[in-house]
Amino acid sequence: MADEFEIDTDDLERRMDGALSSLRTEFASLRTGRASASMLEPINVDAYGTMTPINQVGTVNVPEPRMVTINVWDKSLVGKVEKAIRESGLGINPQLNGTIIMLPIPELNEERRRELTKVAGTYAEGARVAVRNVRRDGMDQLKKLKAEGMSEDDHKLWTEEVQQLTDAYIAKVDAALETKQEEIMQV
Repeated sequence: MADEFEIDTDDLERRMDGALSSLRTEFASLRTGRASASMLEPINVDAYGTMTPINQVGTVNVPEPRMVTINVWDKSLVGKVEKAIRESGLGINPQLNGTIIMLPIPELNEERRRELTKVAGTYAEGARVAVRNVRRDGMDQLKKLKAEGMSEDDHKLWTEEVQQLTDAYIAKVDAALETKQEEIMQV
């Protein structure tokens, strides 16, 4: 009879994995004093009336450890790409050279490092909320199954399983945050 009343923990786990991978993508956008093409991934440009990722309007390269270049394909978009980078909050001042935008990556000072660790903490909290929302969905499924006749013991067992899954993913988020904060604070 217990087989009738099961929730899809694989689906919950897949959705929690999605929250974790989204967090890792956001973390990749935080600069740590080294140039990286991934730091531009969250930035979108208003190109032809739609918000478009930077890597779809130009070629992003890292020619030096402290330099990122963007070779914008359409000359009319250079100003929009530059504006999007300035407004992104990365703290980088773009330099124009024709259709090439150069982004020199300055050394991070102590104050900026602290700001970035706070931003990383905000991203991590967003991931925790996403994981908790998946947990809530799982608990809602359990309530429905209990109303349909799931035994008290099975309900308790599944509730504990969903909670353990949630706790494991919250711990992964916290570990990722700690690693990123150490990386940011490293001089």
